[in-house]
Formats: sequence, structure tokens, C-alpha cells
Amino acid sequence: MMRLLGLLVLVLLAGVFVHASGDLPDRGDPNAPANVHVSPHYLENAGDEVGMPNVVSAVLADYRGYDTLGETVVILTAGIAVAFVLIRRPRRQ
Repeated sequence: MMRLLGLLVLVLLAGVFVHASGDLPDRGDPNAPANVHVSPHYLENAGDEVGMPNVVSAVLADYRGYDTLGETVVILTAGIAVAFVLIRRPRRQ
């Protein structure tokens, strides 16, 4: 019974993802919002707004700093969890 419920939830979730992906822009679409609005702003203003000559560093460190920090926290948390799982404790007898 639980397997059937799990399978049903999985199928419904997959259906939601497939339906939602229909609203995404096509890959490589030059008229996608990220290519029309966001990328040109970063390329044109990164040097003046951030003060870094390297656009990639400016985007990662300043424009998306909290996102990068969040990703780092997730990776650190996963590493700590794996370390705790792999630590062997002596058996009590």
C-alpha cells in the first residue's frame, strides 16, 4: 500500500514538473528574459557597480553573493552529515 502511494506521489510530481516546464523559455533563446535583461546589465555595469574587472567574480561575489553563500552552507552541511554517518563508534558490550 505504501509503495503504491509513493508511486502515485512520484507520478503526480513528475506530471507537475512536466507541465511547469512548458512555460520555460527554449534553451539558447536569445529573447529569453535572462539574455535580454539580466546578462546585459551584468556585462555593462559590473565594473562600475562592483569595482571588479572580472565579470564572473563580480556576479558570484556581489550580485549573487547570498546565493553563493547558501550553496556553500548546503555543501558544508552535507559534508558534515556524511562525516557523522561514516564515523564508527565502538560497540558497547
